[in-house]
Amino acid sequence: MTRAPIALFLTLAVGLLEVGTGRPQAAQQSTAAQGGTAQQGGTAQQGGTAQQGGTAQQGGTARQGDAAQQGNTAQPAGAPPADAGAPQGDAPQQPTFRAGINFVRVDVIVNDNKGVPVTDLTAVDFEVLEDGKPQAIEQFRLIRVDGNPRPGDPPPRELRNRIDEEIEISKDDVRLFVFFFDDYHVRLGNSLSVKEPLIRFVQTQLRPNDIVGMMYPLTPVDGISFTRNPASIISAIERFEGRKFDYRPRNLFEEQYARAPSEIVEQIRNQVVMTALRGLATRLGGLREGRKAVIYVSEGFTAMLPPQLRTADASLGRLGTQGRTSPLTGENSQREETAAFFAESDLYSQLRDVFTAANRNNTAIYSVDPRGLTPFEFGIDEAVGPNQDARTLRMTQDSLRSLSEETDGRAIVNRNDLGPGLAQIVRDSSFYYLLGYNSTQAPADGKFHQISVRLKRRNLDVRARKGYWALTAEMVTRATTVVPDTPKPVQQALASIATSVQAGKYVRTWLGTARGEQGKTRVTLIWEPLPQSPGARRDQPQPGRVSVIAADAKGDLVFRGRVPDAALASTAPPTTPAAPPATGPQRLVFDAPPGELELRMSVEAAAGGGLLDSEIRTITVPDLTAPDAAVSTPRVYRARNAREFQTIAADPAAVPAVARDFSRTERLLIRFDVYGNATPTAALLNRGGQKMADVPVAAAAAGGTHQIDMGLAAIATGEYLIEITAKGATGEAKELIPLRVGS
Repeated sequence: MTRAPIALFLTLAVGLLEVGTGRPQAAQQSTAAQGGTAQQGGTAQQGGTAQQGGTAQQGGTARQGDAAQQGNTAQPAGAPPADAGAPQGDAPQQPTFRAGINFVRVDVIVNDNKGVPVTDLTAVDFEVLEDGKPQAIEQFRLIRVDGNPRPGDPPPRELRNRIDEEIEISKDDVRLFVFFFDDYHVRLGNSLSVKEPLIRFVQTQLRPNDIVGMMYPLTPVDGISFTRNPASIISAIERFEGRKFDYRPRNLFEEQYARAPSEIVEQIRNQVVMTALRGLATRLGGLREGRKAVIYVSEGFTAMLPPQLRTADASLGRLGTQGRTSPLTGENSQREETAAFFAESDLYSQLRDVFTAANRNNTAIYSVDPRGLTPFEFGIDEAVGPNQDARTLRMTQDSLRSLSEETDGRAIVNRNDLGPGLAQIVRDSSFYYLLGYNSTQAPADGKFHQISVRLKRRNLDVRARKGYWALTAEMVTRATTVVPDTPKPVQQALASIATSVQAGKYVRTWLGTARGEQGKTRVTLIWEPLPQSPGARRDQPQPGRVSVIAADAKGDLVFRGRVPDAALASTAPPTTPAAPPATGPQRLVFDAPPGELELRMSVEAAAGGGLLDSEIRTITVPDLTAPDAAVSTPRVYRARNAREFQTIAADPAAVPAVARDFSRTERLLIRFDVYGNATPTAALLNRGGQKMADVPVAAAAAGGTHQIDMGLAAIATGEYLIEITAKGATGEAKELIPLRVGS
């Protein structure tokens, strides 16, 4: 196949990917739907949106701008490090760099010839050059982080949701690692052999304060799970299963190109992985300013397949290679060597975007080759000639070395013992010097500026980023412009439409309250299964039932029930038949006294598969019997056409929508109840909380006292809020409805 048709097919296939996030567009749409975990009256949970641009996050280890702030005040240049002789158990101290927009931060790792960190240097031992011009070091400190809590501190906080993740990851005494399991570029046998050293690394090198994330090529960047639990990390490692050269599709995304030529499939896999790495670096850069380490488990990128593995239909596997099984096919061919040269050039051209994203976000990539010390890339049964085998092995190993060297990581390649290399990853994140200077160049050109760090002391290994990307003039203006703070209720409402880390794996839920009977408040819980993303495996368990136990502040049982089952009359454990996989929303209603209420929710697998997930949520049940103005939780219904809208409008028992992601082609019906002889009004707000337009409120035909009929066709894509205000003689009450409008 010529290069032009290959490029055309690759462009069409890779067009399915969302650039910069490491996930297919179809998966993005599915994940966007997952983002509608509406928790009205529950704990607001912030999302994990990757942050690009904006504040001054520049140049990987080299940082530019006021955003470079890390804990304690920095030590003046020229003074010896005050903590140079401090034990590792002492509180780790990282400096706060407060300077102008041209302030640059550089992380520098210094080791002796045995790989041992050197910790007795001072600022006068360093020389920093930017674009070849010397810079005055204004702030300096040795960073020592061992991952252990300080004496007397409480145990490290468990990561239960996005807020916990963001708070803990941003702390100075936390080391952040992410395992990237590149199953596209690891053979099955090698994925089995690499598990033991990786598990030993987790058991012996990680400490209680360390946070670890896990990711695959098709994992959405906002779906990366972070944990401090070694058992969870080991479990993820044990599930790693390589499938290099295995083109059998395992999800909907892969089915779309399953019958493409094997060369095209390999190029698509390369693009998927590189896009995922770029998205991962961007996400990590939005979580913290300090150093981050990605442990990239891979055998390297395949720039070109040998003729023996090329097939017109990748789904045929070895059956499509008949007639090209001779080791001499393509051996010593000038045409093959030329094609390999251009293929490798194309690969490195694409890898530059990964280098840029990693350097911009201070993310070091450590490549771990599970093949160990190997002389061959292919097995004898694949009948690849020795020259082509050696060339392919060299190209894959070189891609790993380049990926690590260009991002200030290390390539653990051609080593049967991975332990020392993995231990070095931890040391690099534990001991390094933090240097800061105000650039004499004062660049605002958006270009890359090279940084060179030198030592006056000899025979030491010095490693630092190669440079940073300067802000553009527009970015400088944006970074220095004071933006009014978004009101806290608006922030909480927008945070509620982000996916919960714990409860967002299988279902999404909505909680609402309204006036009940006998002085109580009616609580409504609606749940629905999350749609599977195209990157998910088909054998994943499906939710079939959600059980709820509600208790008041004293611990007294208020309610116990399951849905789709009816509420239970007894507090004894229920014995009900297994539920089938849920296909739509399910509703559970009960009355509770006003005050604090603890909800214990459990997600059970369909067909008796056991417990899938659980969550404990504390809410405050409002008192809606008082004469003051009050509003029930608004209930949002979505209609895709006029007939569907009429059906919903005439049904007082219609089930509200759980998700808060809508299309501009949809029409919303919002019902709510107003109490206390109050008059309601409504307004559309932008995500900053500023009013955009008034929204008409009318008396409800069914299912409430008032309603809003709102079409979305005239609203641009983005995030908004509908603010409902009920004013009465004794005050006013407000409710915010977050919305995410898509195309």
